[in-house]
Amino acid sequence: AVVIFFLFIIVGQAFFGTYLRCGFVSSLLLDHASLIMLAVAMPLPVLTGGIVLSVGAFVAITAVVGVNLTNAGVAAPLAMVVMILIGVAFGLLTGTLIEEFNMQPFIASLASMFLARGIASIISTKAQTFPENNNFDFISQKITIIDNPKISQDLYINVGVIIAALVVIFGYILLHHTRTGRTIYAIGGSRSSAELMGLPVKRTQYVIYLTSATLASIASIVYTANIRSSINTVGVGWELDAVASVVIGGTIITGGFGYVLGSVLGSLVRSILDPLTSDFGVPAEWTTIVIGLMILVFVVLQRAVMAVGGDKK
Repeated sequence: AVVIFFLFIIVGQAFFGTYLRCGFVSSLLLDHASLIMLAVAMPLPVLTGGIVLSVGAFVAITAVVGVNLTNAGVAAPLAMVVMILIGVAFGLLTGTLIEEFNMQPFIASLASMFLARGIASIISTKAQTFPENNNFDFISQKITIIDNPKISQDLYINVGVIIAALVVIFGYILLHHTRTGRTIYAIGGSRSSAELMGLPVKRTQYVIYLTSATLASIASIVYTANIRSSINTVGVGWELDAVASVVIGGTIITGGFGYVLGSVLGSLVRSILDPLTSDFGVPAEWTTIVIGLMILVFVVLQRAVMAVGGDKK
């Protein structure tokens, strides 16, 4: 993933001369802050051998609700709290289906996805925009880091990028420096063994799906604030982008091995594909094919590495 990321940067810079400019870096971060957050949310279930197919639907329902609330006169901070609580509720539902009804994570998250997407469609059937002075604006306001008129390329971020950075730090600490994180890896290795060791498996599973859905709702807040509107079809395919980021970042899809920072790097690889293919004049639909091929290559490489490791043992 590291090699591919820098290879993309080098190729883009060599052909177009813009990929090392501050403006390009700023646009990359601002446009894909939400994907970075989803790339932190997705490894949590994947590391246990599960998956969340509903993060895109969670983005949709929270976005639709948030915009409708602000248009109804609800204060932005309260609307944000409601958006996060919706994510918590769906995370709790998914965790309950998995732990109390013994559903496979694939089926449980699929049910949550259809439920969230259906409710979003009932609430709103057309695009809606924020009212003026909605107080979501502070998330999208640019913060200039480097102001250099000589190169006419400023380096800037916004509060959404800062939130994404905090989410990355949170995910790193959770997975690599807490007991919950160690339990997640243990479940991915063998759930039965984790239970025999007395680890809080059920509680950890609830934490995983609650956290994943909550991070998806926060990503929705950032995304909605940036585009200043919502529609019930927003987030379609985002779960696949998140899965692609996780796989490209080196997380084993069967669980037990992976890193948050690897997934973040995978999301940047996924993000840079859009401008790179566009600059080369490649049709947009081919980007999806490239992503599919990259996932295939990385999964094959994972299998090969695991096979070599098994032979050595």
